Amino acid sequence: MPESLEFSAIILAAGKGTRMRSPLPKVLHPVAGHPMIYRIVSEMVASGAKETRIVVGVGAELVQRVVEPLGGVCFVQKKQEGTADAVASAEPDTLTGPVLVIGGDHPLVTKKDFEYILSEFKKTEAALAVVTCELENPGSYGRIIRHHGQLYSIVEAKDASAETLKIKEVNTGIYVMTAEVLNEYLPKIGNKNEQNEYYFTDIVSLCKENGEIVTAIKGGAHVSEGVNDQKQLAQASTSIFQRKADQLMDDGVIIIDPKNTYIEDDVVVASGTVIYPGVYIRGKTKIGSHCVIEPNCFIEKAEIGQSVVLKAGTYIVDAKIDNNSSIGPYAHLRPQTEVGKDCKIGNFVELKKTKFGDGSKASHLAYLGDAEVGKNVNFGCGSITVNYALDKKKYKTIIDDESFVGSDCQLIAPVRLGKGAMVGAGSAITKDVPAGALAVSRSKQIMKENYQPKAPSQLSKNEE
Repeated sequence: MPESLEFSAIILAAGKGTRMRSPLPKVLHPVAGHPMIYRIVSEMVASGAKETRIVVGVGAELVQRVVEPLGGVCFVQKKQEGTADAVASAEPDTLTGPVLVIGGDHPLVTKKDFEYILSEFKKTEAALAVVTCELENPGSYGRIIRHHGQLYSIVEAKDASAETLKIKEVNTGIYVMTAEVLNEYLPKIGNKNEQNEYYFTDIVSLCKENGEIVTAIKGGAHVSEGVNDQKQLAQASTSIFQRKADQLMDDGVIIIDPKNTYIEDDVVVASGTVIYPGVYIRGKTKIGSHCVIEPNCFIEKAEIGQSVVLKAGTYIVDAKIDNNSSIGPYAHLRPQTEVGKDCKIGNFVELKKTKFGDGSKASHLAYLGDAEVGKNVNFGCGSITVNYALDKKKYKTIIDDESFVGSDCQLIAPVRLGKGAMVGAGSAITKDVPAGALAVSRSKQIMKENYQPKAPSQLSKNEE
């Protein structure tokens, strides 16, 4: 944003949002993974606002925790006496230059929108501008009345005539004005209405009555999309997921069904990767090129290399996977897990805080927790590392390169298998196994030939 277009912002976020039917403050409801107030403050700060003031009320402390790390400054609206009272709570008399006022329930507005609005306002000589848009179904939005092409008034839908309701241009609830105009007319707004509240929209008529130039700036339909109930919340999330999918597809990512794929803003996906329906990817996740992500995978804060296959139902959180590895189906990679190149993590395998070396395999039904696995290791079906002890501490298992762990084994930590060591199926290993050694720990197999079990009627009471 050029210096000449510097501005301040006031975001109204004090309301409870009764129609949300939720104990959570309205502006903290998540839209595609982020609280809606997080989205609008982030975009406002990114657009160059020299100061972003957030008016808080219900759940003030919770809202502060979200917006203050972003650079927002909170002001408390002590009484819920309308939108003009909310703006006054932000102490606008200490502001200079253009001021943009917007509700905290507009999660679809972007940095680009704010820059456009301020740029258009700067081109005019207006004291105040109302951001408008045209909707095919304007519904309950206030209608924009124009006279000779200029903004004349705003008529609320409940007060509009049948003819006025046909107008498709509506008030989005976003305003920009000079600080001088804001501070001159804000104190003059009255509360002579049925609700005895101070409505910020009245500043438009006050400006017009006093000969100030008031104009309308047309924006895209999305800027009008506020969130007032759970249905609108879901619609907003859908819009943002679609926007992200469109951006990724423009960059060469293959998304089979964008309407049923959920990828959050911070996710980075390289071209040539294929994403199937039902996938949810969130957080600061990076996915390389030519990967395949099959249906119903969940991925959060992961780093995935090139040509990785995530088979259906795989769940990954805070893990790294190197190139050419295959994960799943129905595998679970928990935090601090690192899978090397050319690895196979098969169905119903769980890894937690484990480094899994290049070329190693755990093909099915296994658990590796607090482990360090070398290269070209085979970890058998049904085998586990026993990392949690009676002292409630977790201990480490180390498996060196080229080792082999048979099926249904327990490696009871702390324990180490040396390079090329082998563990026979069904063994419980409690001691280190030297390099190249075979360890077998089983009870002796007992054979009773021609054994005929007694019928229940032949058993004594003690035998029963």
